[in-house]
Amino acid sequence: MSEDRAPRRPRVPMPPDVRDTLAAAGLTEAYAARPPYQRNDYLGWITRAVRPETRARRTATMLRELEAARGYMGMPWSPRR
Repeated sequence: MSEDRAPRRPRVPMPPDVRDTLAAAGLTEAYAARPPYQRNDYLGWITRAVRPETRARRTATMLRELEAARGYMGMPWSPRR
C-alpha cells in the first residue's frame, strides 16, 4: 500500500440477526447492491449501538432506506444511473 493512500476501514462481519432480518424483509439483494463502503458502514453503525433499542432503530432505518432505494444512514443518497 502506498503512503499517499489512506488505509481502508476494517471490515465489519455480518451479524446473524442482521442477516436474518434482511432475509425476512426480502432486502438481501437491495443490501448487496449497495456500494461496499455503505454495507460496511451500516454494519458498523448497527453493531456499535449499546442499547438494544438503538440497534433496533438503526436496523429499521437501514431497512427503510433499502426498501426505498434511497438514503444512507439518515443522509440523502441515491444510486447512480
